[in-house]
Amino acid sequence: MNGNAPGPHYFAGLLGLQVFEWPQLLAAIGRGLPYAALEHLRENAALPEEVVLRWVQLARRTAERRKREGRFQPDESDRLLRAARILAKGLELFEGDRQQAVEWLLHEQPALGGSTPLEVARTEVGAREVENLIGRLEHGVYS
Repeated sequence: MNGNAPGPHYFAGLLGLQVFEWPQLLAAIGRGLPYAALEHLRENAALPEEVVLRWVQLARRTAERRKREGRFQPDESDRLLRAARILAKGLELFEGDRQQAVEWLLHEQPALGGSTPLEVARTEVGAREVENLIGRLEHGVYS
């Protein structure tokens, strides 16, 4: 991830996408993201595939089927984009240090009730709470 982020949806680049405006992202989700998006997320997060699959709530068999088909379903695509958004926020928090960002995402956080950000961010409500926590941490509010 570089410092010249193309707008508010720059995190789509973590999935290997070349579109960053919300209308194009909505269309891409509606069509279903290409299977390569999962591989890009896994590579950018430097996480084992099983961890990423759990994060985006995909069963291994479903992921294998999507690989054969070449695309994800819209709801699965939306979860991939959400995971990329959380990863990007973690990278911002740690000023691009992937190792620190991923370490933080994988460790229990008292402000998240002792859950890890990755566990909490499996839903949209949880992802928003992780983003709120990151915002507080960026502003020096540690509760």
